[in-house]
Amino acid sequence: KTIASASLDGTIKIWSTKNGKLLQTLLDEKDLVTSIEFSSDSKTIASASRDNTIKLWSANNGQLLHTLSKHQDRILKIKFSPDGKTIASASRDNTVKLWSVNNGKILHTFSEHKKPVLSIEFSSNSQTIASASEDKTVKWWSTEDGELLHTFSGHKSWVNSVKFSPNDKTIASVSGDGK
Repeated sequence: KTIASASLDGTIKIWSTKNGKLLQTLLDEKDLVTSIEFSSDSKTIASASRDNTIKLWSANNGQLLHTLSKHQDRILKIKFSPDGKTIASASRDNTVKLWSVNNGKILHTFSEHKKPVLSIEFSSNSQTIASASEDKTVKWWSTEDGELLHTFSGHKSWVNSVKFSPNDKTIASVSGDGK
């Protein structure tokens, strides 16, 4: 029922899909917002900024709930797990971090990529995550124990997007090599 947008002016705007009316404006004064995501229950909005932080906001009243700040470089993508318990962040610091939505603590840091991580995607059961990187690989991880399950190689250029099939049996990737 709502759409969130991020702007160069440091604001996040929440809009109604019924009539296009602006419902609220959230202010992230520090820096440009690079990624925005609703939780699966639509109660929380996450925003990532170029200042290397993630902010969790209440979608109901716009209150800032947590600021997550352990990345060493810009965060390029954020994603809530389907079960709503964790949020993943992909960064130019070559890592993926999994955070607890409840308390903002880091659950795991995946640091095996050699270049910036451009995309992340949870499996539908929230038990695994895939990451795509400028290092031309897709990596598949366990969210339970942080174990690297597999590295997919074969692209000739950076991998900018990754997605699980609805049944979680296939991972698709898109690369700058046109494949």
